[in-house]
Amino acid sequence: MKTIEGDLIQLALEGRFDVIVHGCNCQCAMGAGIAKPIRAAFPEAYEADLATTKGDRSKLGTFSSATVTRGDLKLTVVNAYTQFHWRGAGVLLDYEALERVFRDIASRFTGLRIAYPKIGAGLARGDWPRITPVIDEALEGEDHALVVLPRTPG
Repeated sequence: MKTIEGDLIQLALEGRFDVIVHGCNCQCAMGAGIAKPIRAAFPEAYEADLATTKGDRSKLGTFSSATVTRGDLKLTVVNAYTQFHWRGAGVLLDYEALERVFRDIASRFTGLRIAYPKIGAGLARGDWPRITPVIDEALEGEDHALVVLPRTPG
């Protein structure tokens, strides 16, 4: 896994990636975390999420997606269903769903440049050191990158 510092959405709009992936819950919200700015920048991705059944637990480990065109740019935004809900105590990330969805992403987007934030390690409270090898193994041999915001001094 290579790591790139920057804004995932801005880098995607600059044409650095073919596919961006972010973690979603199964409630069709996209109202917090990185999902919120993705929803604002790429309303097509939110529409794809809304086209799924709200609260359907069987979405775990699957994804919805939208191909977005902005001028000459063509980008696929993947809503990876890695947690059932955004509410509740403890870890909300479903590790098995994470593994399943990334294996599917690898098979569906082979040969493309794939980028993602720290999926499952923010609001879903998953353990990034446990998440990293799951993504690395699923995307082995693919051009993929973790995008993190630059560190601010102080």
